Amino acid sequence: MGDLVPSGEQHRIAAGNQELVVVEVGGGIRTYRCAGGDVIDGYPAAEMCSAGRGQILAPWPNRLGDGRFEWAGRAWQVPLDEPERSNAIHGLVRWLPWSLEERGESWLRMGCRLHPRPGWPWPVLMSVMYSLGVDGLEVAFSAINEGGAGACPFGLGWHPYVAAFGGEVDELVLRLPAGKAYVADDRGLPVAVRPVEELGLDFRDGRLIGGAQLDTAFTDLARSEDGRAVVEIRSRSDADVVQLWMDGSYTHVMVYTGDTLSDEERRRRGLAVEPMTCAPDMLRNGDGLLKLDEGQTFQGFWGLRKLKF
Repeated sequence: MGDLVPSGEQHRIAAGNQELVVVEVGGGIRTYRCAGGDVIDGYPAAEMCSAGRGQILAPWPNRLGDGRFEWAGRAWQVPLDEPERSNAIHGLVRWLPWSLEERGESWLRMGCRLHPRPGWPWPVLMSVMYSLGVDGLEVAFSAINEGGAGACPFGLGWHPYVAAFGGEVDELVLRLPAGKAYVADDRGLPVAVRPVEELGLDFRDGRLIGGAQLDTAFTDLARSEDGRAVVEIRSRSDADVVQLWMDGSYTHVMVYTGDTLSDEERRRRGLAVEPMTCAPDMLRNGDGLLKLDEGQTFQGFWGLRKLKF
């Protein structure tokens, strides 16, 4: 029992000056380092994952108001794991065991089957491949509706915290190519979407975060010719630069400055940049909701790269 690790089995891969650790519990990223420095603000092996760090958020990301939604003429209820706000949050797989399916020195694939359960009758088989290469970390995800319960609703998100290069997020310059942002109520549920300039949240040309407190979903993402949207985080001195890119399957991104973390010492030490295929509360408002017919597969790609060391 003394060797028990809260996040389960640890899977390490490496390539050049990069090192990644993926965990059994939730199948997410515990640490990602380049040239000996942290690219993400992860967590120690001796601790349980907190604040969603590096987790996979499926079959919905972010919040679901009252844990209740309607689909195919029926009402469904899932447990409230943010009871103080009467929300279900971040899906159903982030505490499930994920199995190592195959691996090489610089890549590995994890898998998890979401079995039918109260409030969620659809079997969904999920797989994620992590690869390290000259362009950094690439994450390829797939999910298939295995059938037996009809078409299912689906959404996906990720929860990496980009490290603040040893300081606080106040000293980071954020470039976020989003034209619109969501206004949320006191439960964190969206009530409106507005142009970023109307909300004072225009980061398209890059600007210092300073004292801004963000727990905000963005959309209307500008993309390069290859269909990628790129979020860039720089140190104020410009000595450190990290980019998070996402393909066209990710239409939204959540940015969180960590002001409400339960561990006060961890607040504003990393910037959560969360690729999402949909808006918060997607199962109720339908904003970005994906429908997977029986046998249908979803695929999505995102990645991280450090440009300066």
